[in-house]
Amino acid sequence: MQKTIQVQHPWHGVPPGDHAPRIINAIIEIPQGSRCKYEIDKETGLLKLDRVIFSSFHYPINYGFIPQSYGGDKDPLDILVITSLPVQPLTLMEAKVIGVMQMIDGGDADDKIIAVANTDPGVNHYNNIEELPKHFFDELRHFFEEYKKLENKTVVVEDFGDKAKALLIVEESISFYKETFVK
Repeated sequence: MQKTIQVQHPWHGVPPGDHAPRIINAIIEIPQGSRCKYEIDKETGLLKLDRVIFSSFHYPINYGFIPQSYGGDKDPLDILVITSLPVQPLTLMEAKVIGVMQMIDGGDADDKIIAVANTDPGVNHYNNIEELPKHFFDELRHFFEEYKKLENKTVVVEDFGDKAKALLIVEESISFYKETFVK
């Protein structure tokens, strides 16, 4: 007799975490150092190659999303997770929220939660965005404002917000998900 295995959709089938919004589940789409722009296909849940970024830039940080969240851009809420090593795509990990990068991408607001891997002793001592070195912010701003220029697209990093702002955005995105998808 054959066993049936049901695979859960990474966005809809994984909870945001028992300790949300402070410690949340993150699903990594793009590992630090990659030039491939992967994203979860909303219909199938498979990891889809959206494009190879047009510039010579590499993602300076692991990039993913918070499951069962829904941002103002009508996508799962993005998360940037600091780790001591790159993380493989579709890895589920606990992330401690420490801040937010607020930006405008193609005219639309596009928040990126900033977090550290909760189980990585090389970075989990960070508790607030203010503890990170200034160069971290310069590098993030530079990457996100420049990497789409060869596609003739504009991104503007508006501000970096503190932990309180980030926690509020995470809570709102989880509530927005429930209002939109949970009947």
